[in-house]
Amino acid sequence: METAGKSRKLLRIHRDDNVLIVVAPIRPGDREVFDGQEVVFTQNIAIGHKVAVRDIETGEKIFKCGVPIGSAKQKIPAGSHIHLHNLKSDYLATYTLDKDHVFVK
Repeated sequence: METAGKSRKLLRIHRDDNVLIVVAPIRPGDREVFDGQEVVFTQNIAIGHKVAVRDIETGEKIFKCGVPIGSAKQKIPAGSHIHLHNLKSDYLATYTLDKDHVFVK
């Protein structure tokens, strides 16, 4: 795990992650440096939420804890809040039905 900046507001859980986890509230105007890139935040972001560590292109997989959690619905600039408005699930339901199963009526 890596922290970003001296304020320790951001955490990368896995080296392959393209999101950082907010571990202290982010306010508009806050600045953080991660991987040598300074990001100036433009909105409040609550603890536990995700931010883009770098620009993420539309359709690109979003990784948290080293695994894909979905894809970008739109281009997401570095430092942007990642949530339902710009992240879509790639979950595919795989339902199977056992032919011999007897349902109770």
